[in-house]
Amino acid sequence: MASPIRTIRKQPVTKEEIVEQNLENLKELVSENKETIHQLFSILNELQEMGALEAAEKLLEAREDVAEIALGQLTRKPATNLMNHLMNAAGALSTIDPEATKTLANSFTNGLDEAKNALNNDEKLGVFDVLKMLNDSDVNRGLHFALHFLKGFGKSLKE
Repeated sequence: MASPIRTIRKQPVTKEEIVEQNLENLKELVSENKETIHQLFSILNELQEMGALEAAEKLLEAREDVAEIALGQLTRKPATNLMNHLMNAAGALSTIDPEATKTLANSFTNGLDEAKNALNNDEKLGVFDVLKMLNDSDVNRGLHFALHFLKGFGKSLKE
């Protein structure tokens, strides 16, 4: 009868075996992704022909100088003002109801179309024409909106 196994000896994996296994894995990966690799080389070839790879290489070589210049430009007063304006505008836009913005944008577009059509018409507008227009429900609605907009705008200017 055989004696029981008390110790398990692991076969040490040699460096050559690891390299061989890695090569097999790489071959399998290349085989599975043949089309993707062809596309990748095609893109790289195009980038090489137009000089983009060389430019990227030079940019990477000078990355510290480029970073210093970029940081210097970003910390200038006009750049920081622009970033502050963009953040404030984004904050203001995020508080507005998207449906209200859509309605206002459509109304603005329609108003511009009406104004453009009126410019093409060379009729003289008199005081009585303006008074008659006040009876038009669309004009009255627009004027009502504009006046209340100005009221809210003026209130905010006091704060």
